[in-house]
Amino acid sequence: MSRIQLLVAAVQQDTEELPSKMNIQSDAVIVNQCDRDLTEENDYTDRLGKSHVIKTINKAERGVGLSRNLALQNADHELLQFIDEDIVLDDGYTALMENEFDSHPEADMLLFNVKAVEGRQTYHNTDFARVTWKNYGRYPAYAIAARTAALKGINVKFSVLFGGGAKYSNGEDSLFLHDCLKKGLKIYRTGVSIGHEESDRPSTWFTGFNDKFFFDRGVLYHFLYGALAGAMSLRFLLVHRDEMCREKSVWQCYRLMKKGIRQGRLERL
Repeated sequence: MSRIQLLVAAVQQDTEELPSKMNIQSDAVIVNQCDRDLTEENDYTDRLGKSHVIKTINKAERGVGLSRNLALQNADHELLQFIDEDIVLDDGYTALMENEFDSHPEADMLLFNVKAVEGRQTYHNTDFARVTWKNYGRYPAYAIAARTAALKGINVKFSVLFGGGAKYSNGEDSLFLHDCLKKGLKIYRTGVSIGHEESDRPSTWFTGFNDKFFFDRGVLYHFLYGALAGAMSLRFLLVHRDEMCREKSVWQCYRLMKKGIRQGRLERL
């Protein structure tokens, strides 16, 4: 049995083909959102000839947060790695990840490099360093690996309000890391690379810098920053205005984010 277990979030996938497509070389839990409810466990032999246990949970529900939480609930290995269906893992990623955890016993969680397709890049780690309140928002869920006992010990879950298939757009990964930091988890980034994102899948949430984008970002900022959400929204828009505020003025975008902040307050009631 491998020490690390992948927690895969998938939608309408052929789960018999998915492990080979992703180059899975460890045990895994796949939560596949489809049109039926069925749980099964199968042996899988990777292309290097090693045998692994793949637990597949098919669920007739939508929302990436639901999938990640269900996968986490079923995690039972020493180490876990959140991952998406469109990630192709590198040969030998298990040894790389296990060695990195062994080399850094102080780390409860490590954020690994996974190369995103052109235009979607939000981060690239070049060193090993502590992740703090200043830089946690850059990382997608598929970068996150953790010691299972440490993560389950703080009882943090992914928000079901944000992300693909949910009410509001992306942000469930930032909220998850936010809550992990708040609970005292020791998080570090590492320059070790473990895979890459496929280039042929459209975004499950991004349809342009439209009204929904800014409104949903405002809702997210309420959950992330509380009373500072307004100031952080303005800062965000000023930093990214050349890219995001081409069709609307900064102040139009800001009003949409402020409206989202008010909605975020209602969501907490």
